[in-house]
Amino acid sequence: MIELLIALVILGIVSAALYKVLVTNQRTYLAQTQRIDLQQNIRAAVTILPAELREINAVGTAGANNGDLSGMLTSSLTIRAPRQLGFLCLAPPLGGGIGQITLTVRQQPMFGSRQTFAQGDSLLVFYEGDPGTRNDDSWLRGEVKNVVAGVCPDANGNHPAWVLTLGAQWIAGSQFNVAGAITSGSPVRGFTNTTYGLWQSPTDNEYYLAQTVNGGAQPLVGPLSGSNGLTFNYYDANGVVTADSSQVAQIEIRVRGRTQSKISQPGTPGVTYKIDSVVTRVAIRGNTRCNPCQ
Repeated sequence: MIELLIALVILGIVSAALYKVLVTNQRTYLAQTQRIDLQQNIRAAVTILPAELREINAVGTAGANNGDLSGMLTSSLTIRAPRQLGFLCLAPPLGGGIGQITLTVRQQPMFGSRQTFAQGDSLLVFYEGDPGTRNDDSWLRGEVKNVVAGVCPDANGNHPAWVLTLGAQWIAGSQFNVAGAITSGSPVRGFTNTTYGLWQSPTDNEYYLAQTVNGGAQPLVGPLSGSNGLTFNYYDANGVVTADSSQVAQIEIRVRGRTQSKISQPGTPGVTYKIDSVVTRVAIRGNTRCNPCQ
């Protein structure tokens, strides 16, 4: 009987030690997994945002929002996010009293996430103006009013095209309504007004980096550390903070991520959230859109 009791005591001690080891290993595994997920999360943020922001051009007339960057806040920004790139195969007729223009865009090649056009799409068409100078080069904006199938005439045969009737905001003025100012081969960019910013989920009340289009928010990265989890700073060409969208040359992105749950951390009693951060700066491309440059 005494031997049995001693054996049970030894078995209990060994079982307790094994249980402690298993629990410690499980907590260590959970903590490592959470740390890895956190690092991947914040890396995703500095992959997605720079890729989008490098495509935009902030240059424009001060206060007129005719560049790609608007809605400059510390916790969010709104951009014209490029989603299509096509090329004209015919020079559109310009000049005179026309209120709309027709763009004939090759169906192939077409670059971007969308390969078609629809009524209501917003476009930017490259305006060459005088080919002897760059001072009047710009991107002009318009809205697609109608889309039909067409052809691009070519020495090797006809090729499929999209024929877009464009309601152009600038066409009524004499400054840009100039024959021959938009040439065959000019690029046409389709864009979507997109907001990237700090967003609090109504489901779990956590903060995320979200993409908002037409009022619908899509969380991309998170959870973040809280209301300070995402910060944007805007700098001019001299590295000075600016609130003028036409002067922005660099955008600083600061993301502060947080683990999904509390974990044990070295040197800290109990369990707490692990917080990590990353900072990056994106240089904005400088192709002018100042309509025209001065």
